[in-house]
Amino acid sequence: MTLAGKHALVTGGGTGIGLGIARALADAGAEVTITGRRIEVLRDAAKGQPRLHAAVMDVTDADAVSEVIAQAADARGPISICVANAGIAEGRSIHKTDPEFWRRTMATNLDGAYLTIRSALGTLRGADWGRMIAMSSIAGTRGLKGAPAYSASKFGLIGLIKSLSMDFAGTGITCNAICPAYVETEIIDRNVTSIQARTGMDADAARALMVDLNPHGRLITVDEIVAAAMWLVGPGSGSTNGQAIEISGGVM
Repeated sequence: MTLAGKHALVTGGGTGIGLGIARALADAGAEVTITGRRIEVLRDAAKGQPRLHAAVMDVTDADAVSEVIAQAADARGPISICVANAGIAEGRSIHKTDPEFWRRTMATNLDGAYLTIRSALGTLRGADWGRMIAMSSIAGTRGLKGAPAYSASKFGLIGLIKSLSMDFAGTGITCNAICPAYVETEIIDRNVTSIQARTGMDADAARALMVDLNPHGRLITVDEIVAAAMWLVGPGSGSTNGQAIEISGGVM
């Protein structure tokens, strides 16, 4: 597979799943704009990778999203591959979910993806090929105990993708969501710290809580998520549209 001549955008592209996907896209020949809020992280990610291009962008800022994506398209062409990956993952019970926390979760996970995908699609008017991928979660298909705001944001993201898939059916532009369970990233480390603070568990026990929620008894690797994303942008994926692809290690 070659993606030479394609321009891809990956939000949250400086670490974890986003960086893994960005590197794979670049290795396949695409020019890849990676965005995030910390320029030093993005520059480190792009170091030694001539096809990775760093750009600071806060997905909760509508004007910034529009401006940065327009500048990236001017520099490297229409964004034919968009991976809306930026997000936050924090669990709170409904009684501890104040309006500020609710809005911050929605603004990042759902509004941020909407703003990103809308701007990316705006660069593709009249195009006959495009791939929009949103990083949802298994929590967006089944819910997650103790995380109503996070789950609602990820359910909403799947609804957005399914609607867009119908809007663009037959155009050559597909829209799909990837829904992982617990993945071995920095988020796991942060969750371990959070669980320890709330429960007094040691780090191993806190980590085991998340590992045990994956039916196959291990954390999913970033490479497994990358493989799914690369399939969605590769040959033979044109009839896969409007799907919420679960990568969870089994039925949950």
